[in-house]
Amino acid sequence: MAMVVRKTRNTGPLILCFRWLVTLVFCLTVILPFSPVMADTPTPFAGRTKAKLLLSTMSPEEKIGQLFLVTFKGTETSETSQIYDLVVRRHVGGIVLSAANGNFTFPADTTTSIFELTQSLQSLSIDPKETGDPSHRIPLLLGISQEGDLYPNDQILTGLTALPDAMAIGATWKPELARKAGSVAGDELSRLGFNLYFGPSLDVLDTISGSRVDDLGVRSFGGDPFWVGEMGKNFIAGIHEGSRGRMAVISKHFPGRGGSDRPADDEVATVRKSLEQLKQIELAPFFSSTNMKNPPENITDGLSISHIRYQGFQGNIRATTKPVSFDATALSQLMGLPELQPWREAGGLLVSDNLGSPAVRKFFDPTGVAFDARQVARNALLAGNDLLYVNDFISSGDANAYETLTKTMDFFVQKFREDQAFAQRVNTSVERILAMKYRLYPSFDLETVLPSRENLDTLGQNDQVTFDIAQNAVTLISPGEADLSNVLARPPEMKERIVFFTDVITGKQCEKCPEQVTMGVDSLQKAVLRLYGPQAGGQVTGARMSSYSFGDLQQMLSGAPDTETISSDIREADWIIFSFQTISVDRPFSEAMKQFLSKRQDLVRNKKVVAFAFNAPYYLDSTDISKLTVYYALYSKIPSFVDVAARVLFQEVPSAGKLPVSVPGIGYDLIKVTIPDARQIIPLALDMPGMQSTPDISINEYPAPTQVPLFNVGDNLPLMAGIIVDQNNNPVPDGTVVRFIFTLGDEKSIVQQVETTTKGGYARTTFRIANSGLLEVRVVSEPALTSQIIRLDVPGSGGAQVTAIAPTPEPTLTKSPEPTPQITPTEVEGNFFTETRTRSLMGWLGGLIVLLVSTFGFYELASHKISVRWGVRFSLSTALVGSLGLVVYGLTPIGQPFPEIWSAMLFSGAGCLIGSGFACIWYRYPQWISGKND
Repeated sequence: MAMVVRKTRNTGPLILCFRWLVTLVFCLTVILPFSPVMADTPTPFAGRTKAKLLLSTMSPEEKIGQLFLVTFKGTETSETSQIYDLVVRRHVGGIVLSAANGNFTFPADTTTSIFELTQSLQSLSIDPKETGDPSHRIPLLLGISQEGDLYPNDQILTGLTALPDAMAIGATWKPELARKAGSVAGDELSRLGFNLYFGPSLDVLDTISGSRVDDLGVRSFGGDPFWVGEMGKNFIAGIHEGSRGRMAVISKHFPGRGGSDRPADDEVATVRKSLEQLKQIELAPFFSSTNMKNPPENITDGLSISHIRYQGFQGNIRATTKPVSFDATALSQLMGLPELQPWREAGGLLVSDNLGSPAVRKFFDPTGVAFDARQVARNALLAGNDLLYVNDFISSGDANAYETLTKTMDFFVQKFREDQAFAQRVNTSVERILAMKYRLYPSFDLETVLPSRENLDTLGQNDQVTFDIAQNAVTLISPGEADLSNVLARPPEMKERIVFFTDVITGKQCEKCPEQVTMGVDSLQKAVLRLYGPQAGGQVTGARMSSYSFGDLQQMLSGAPDTETISSDIREADWIIFSFQTISVDRPFSEAMKQFLSKRQDLVRNKKVVAFAFNAPYYLDSTDISKLTVYYALYSKIPSFVDVAARVLFQEVPSAGKLPVSVPGIGYDLIKVTIPDARQIIPLALDMPGMQSTPDISINEYPAPTQVPLFNVGDNLPLMAGIIVDQNNNPVPDGTVVRFIFTLGDEKSIVQQVETTTKGGYARTTFRIANSGLLEVRVVSEPALTSQIIRLDVPGSGGAQVTAIAPTPEPTLTKSPEPTPQITPTEVEGNFFTETRTRSLMGWLGGLIVLLVSTFGFYELASHKISVRWGVRFSLSTALVGSLGLVVYGLTPIGQPFPEIWSAMLFSGAGCLIGSGFACIWYRYPQWISGKND
């Protein structure tokens, strides 16, 4: 009898492959939620992987060089120059260019010479001909401080668009204009080859005095922490956008110098504030610009750490810190704050303030004979600074800064080799520096790093942006808007005489460059003639105008000879126009206007006296202001602002700006101004799609909602109040307290009060409807006590419809001549609808369960119905496409109210079905897949 031998398939390898597949899918889906791409915390900082790889190949000398941000004198970069040695052989991390160091040449070709200088310096670091080692080509950070308003805040005085200072931008109360200004700065500076911007200043001018001797002034956006933060992060976003991501922003002056009482370069200031006080005022804008929930472009790349001490920092009023830039304990405590720690861990860079400043020298060497720069740099690094900025960095006994710097680097290299803890500290900082450079440049080659010369053709062509800022910044300080028409009913006329007095300040682009006048003695007169003279309408004529400087006025007051003409012109004048800037005892001529108004009242009687502040608005006291007919603030002296001053004088342009700082001379307190306006009716609506409407506050109109939902007992009632405005008709600062008041029944008994705070001018809460009956909701934000009212009558069964009614009587609101556009509201935690969601662990687990169940299910089904081979094929196809569905789920933003877990299961399940469908087609039509029948 013949034996029949049946061939059986060896399914062992297939089952083994299946097990490995299941393991791979499990690992993939578990790891994905915790990978950097899927992490809940946004990670706008990239480049760390490349940085780690490059760091592992660098020598100690190369690592130490990257820590230093140096300066040099002049423009020479040849092989015999000191800067050549520092870049090529010492591998410095960056260079800061400035007018004080003579890095910029004659104004006629400033931009071209700067471009050639940055190209030359950058080529030294990345050109293989210079470096000799193509594997270690690391671009330089080329930094500049260009804060606006020309001299003395700008380093480049010609060739670029003249941008206003920060306070002028702050006076607009429009973050979008800060973004535009930042975009212009980022665009033009990056075209010149700069990739490191020192600014903006996030200092808060919370304490104002006309006798301030510090150096902040118009370099700050203002005196309210929230608005300084809003302006600051929008300016940062503009820098990033304008430079196309090729410029890193180093915000100043952490942790805040607004409370300082002396110039930072002269002496280390001591501020008596605790950490809790700092968090309320000084630190708030830095929290805003480092918030990792912001869009990546709004986040600052680094912080400049100032040399400032704090008394009572940790609560003990008798304890004083070292300068924060040298105090490891204080700086670590600051970086450990919940608001700053995520930013720091994501790669945020700390840059020391100048370690060679006179203030630092005085602190470490009060006698002036034993300044040890090496130990100063070491202390700054160990305190937590990553990048060490050194300018005029000279140890006692050394010939120059180059000698000190090379000795310091050699000292660091030795410490690196001998001290493992020091080496680890160096590696940590260098990794951060390299990561930031990789964020600027994906690859370190000439084509990527160097900008094109053709980009220079469009420099200096953004005057419209500065004019828009000027129009929105000009502020009427005195009298009030309602009284202006009474004291100044009309502009100057042809028959009237006008005398202009101008505080003239000059500056130089370089040591050998000629003096440049940023605002000339006749700048305002020329603007008036250009706009309203014989060639432009003929409202005035030059023959009846004269212009003098404050110096001329000072000489007249002192009785100097040959000043009779000035006295005569003043006596015959109908209008006297003062254009002043900073008023300081260091500039005696700057006080000429105040002395004139005080000593020569006889010369201004029955005349219209108009003053324009082209700098900070708080230098005049109440007595000075009382002697003026009208007082305006322009904040900046660049040409566009002079033009707007002329237009305001002739009443062509209204004063649209509001004071961004307190002005004691008129009793203007910014804290009181930014509280809710008591005259407003606070809008109140359901926090649901179609129910949110932005009211026209000036006319009390509330658009009707597009749909009205029904609510039952047990439902949550989502509520939104706002926009709540302050007394300047701007959204109130974030954190303003708001109370939702719920009353039940006809007797109006209060059931519950919910206290919350605003975000972007809005306040939100939810209320669970526990009982049937008439429910009424209103909201207050003291001193604003009137709001819309939401009312619904909840029956025992069925649903109640919400009705919104305006309160009676309605307060009469003053209509703003040009309402300020409101900030786009930002959704906060607890909202019913948000733009995007982060991925939760429950979502991943739900998707993983669907994936595993589908994979095993299709394997079992196909194995029993067809064969084990087809069971593996079905499970393989299901698992692969299902995993792809989970990846798509992780990368695709899904909005509420779609539940997170259902989103994951939907994506995973859809992928599994598609995969199994593909396997079915494979089984039914094998020739389509493999080209032959199976």
